[in-house]
Amino acid sequence: MPQSKKAQDTILKTIVLIVSIILAAMSLLPFIIMIINSTRSTYEIQQHAVSFIPSKYLLSNFKILTGKSFNPLRGFLNSLILSGGVTGLALYFSTLTAYGLVMYDWKAKKAFFSFIMAIMMIPSTITIIGFYQMVYKLHMANRLIVLILPAIASPSLVFFMRQYMKPAVSPSLVESARIDGAKEFFTFNAIVLPIMKPAIATQAIFCFVSSWNELFRPLILLTKQDKYTLPIMISLLKGDIYKTEYGSIYLGLTLTALPLIIVYFILSKYIVAGVALGSVKG
Repeated sequence: MPQSKKAQDTILKTIVLIVSIILAAMSLLPFIIMIINSTRSTYEIQQHAVSFIPSKYLLSNFKILTGKSFNPLRGFLNSLILSGGVTGLALYFSTLTAYGLVMYDWKAKKAFFSFIMAIMMIPSTITIIGFYQMVYKLHMANRLIVLILPAIASPSLVFFMRQYMKPAVSPSLVESARIDGAKEFFTFNAIVLPIMKPAIATQAIFCFVSSWNELFRPLILLTKQDKYTLPIMISLLKGDIYKTEYGSIYLGLTLTALPLIIVYFILSKYIVAGVALGSVKG
């Protein structure tokens, strides 16, 4: 019986491993095709959309990409500034708001949290017209700051950070710091933020990816070419009235995806640490 049980466990582990490999391959397949297509010409892509053999047109695709009226490197920098600013502000101030909701007792706390939950139910596209009018009345169009500052108020992030902070950060730890004479911001920055690293890393990936890929609001508020983000430039490549250069589009998409992959690999260790910590607590 013990040998039979061991054999069953071995078979089960083998099946799980095979399924995991298949799912991993399916997940990586679109990225592999995208990278390979960035080295192929438009004619090759039109003839055979899927190929696993790299071609020799990477340099020519790059010349086409950089030969447009806009500057892709400038777009890359604008996207980096926008995504970095949005991610930093959203994570810090959302965690700070969650700290106020968890560690303080005040009369309107439940009402305030209910208000945040209600705002989560409102689609962001509904508010874009009013936001557009406000930005143009203030003469703030074509400035990345108008897309970065609204990240301070992020209801979904506040909700996530509050839910994570309640079991992860002990109120007695904060009270001990207060008794020792620590100021509130020092307590938050030096004690609470390090404990919240797994949650911050997890949300940093989602926040960075969503802001990096955002097209709708930047397309409305940024009309000068030197302010274009990379997704705007990629969308303009697809709209060429003479010829659609699919090779350069795939190269632009590869450049767009590259920072997202780097951010994921940098922050993934904190996500794994957070999962391990949660399992130990459980």
